[in-house]
Amino acid sequence: MGRWSREELEAAFENYQRAALDAGTTGKWDEWADLFTEDATYVEHHYGTLGGREAIRRWISRTMGESPNHEMKYFPVEWYVIDEERGWVLCQVWNRFEDPGDGSLHQAYCFTLLKYAGNGLWSYEEDIYNPARFGEMVQGYLARKKELGAS
Repeated sequence: MGRWSREELEAAFENYQRAALDAGTTGKWDEWADLFTEDATYVEHHYGTLGGREAIRRWISRTMGESPNHEMKYFPVEWYVIDEERGWVLCQVWNRFEDPGDGSLHQAYCFTLLKYAGNGLWSYEEDIYNPARFGEMVQGYLARKKELGAS
């Protein structure tokens, strides 16, 4: 038996997903950043390793506020596994742009590892993905918007 119950891990992960959706659709990332411990580590293979909640907050707010990232609003989880012994969650997350105006889907996935710290907080996140695939997805989205005459 792990340190935390499966129910607590499930609830914390559900809250993480809800906060990501809220942040993506409002552009306000504070509540999402507040789900990390003050000394959390965030490993993002393109941007590097961030240390601490406030560094995570500054990075996510800046990065997701830039164009075209601010149009990436949805982060649905296709599947996840909870390791109750370790208090870890591993999942496949789609990073999905808003509809460019024709109903087409523009998304790429990453694998995310979250390490739980208790009290609804995460002490670690690592996002693992193919940057080339993300670049193709972004270019496809922007090209489609241009074809549709959207700015």
